[in-house]
Amino acid sequence: MPRDTLTRDQIVRTAVELLDADGLEGLNMRALGKRLDSAATAVYWHVKSKDNLVLLATDQVWGELTLPDPDAAGWRAAAAAMATDLYGMFVRHPWLVQVFAAHVVYGDGKARHDDHSLGVYEAAGFTGARADQAAATVFTYVLGNAAGIAATASLTRKHHEDRAAAEEQFEEAMTKAREIALRYPRLRARLETPAAAEYAAAPDRTFEFGLQALLDGLERELSAQP
Repeated sequence: MPRDTLTRDQIVRTAVELLDADGLEGLNMRALGKRLDSAATAVYWHVKSKDNLVLLATDQVWGELTLPDPDAAGWRAAAAAMATDLYGMFVRHPWLVQVFAAHVVYGDGKARHDDHSLGVYEAAGFTGARADQAAATVFTYVLGNAAGIAATASLTRKHHEDRAAAEEQFEEAMTKAREIALRYPRLRARLETPAAAEYAAAPDRTFEFGLQALLDGLERELSAQP
């Protein structure tokens, strides 16, 4: 595809597709150009650099988030909805976790989300730095929970050409982890229950449980303010 028929929006959408499929490590101008049926130089002409393209792709998916009105829903329901939506975005695009580890993330989409998040906590009654702290605490909780999903996606991609070998490696690691865990009383009791999950697995609805506990703490913080 010639340079003058490409658009930046088309390049960014295709970059998101490539990132979803191959992760941050799989994004390069040659692979992107192949998907676009275009030369890598034509892609560079529109987006300047790989780092800039990563930021554009990140901001593109940030636009997927909805921004609930805290006046209509109540601040806590709005905060929970935003956190759940954000977690869903990280699940759909696990490469975003990698981006946060390697880039300073900014753009209109993220700024729109961050501004609204502050508004939610200000509607709750937090002011100044406390609103920033509340928003940052919830965001960090969501990002931390998404890290495991990103790691699993990366491991799956790493071994996608030899799935049998990947499964064997995973089973070997889990067996070793279980053997070590059985030396410790609380882990042993958990693993020996009839409904025990794998050693590294979390119970169902762990994210929701933690989010509600976090919001409970923020409500107590509000009630303690003069």
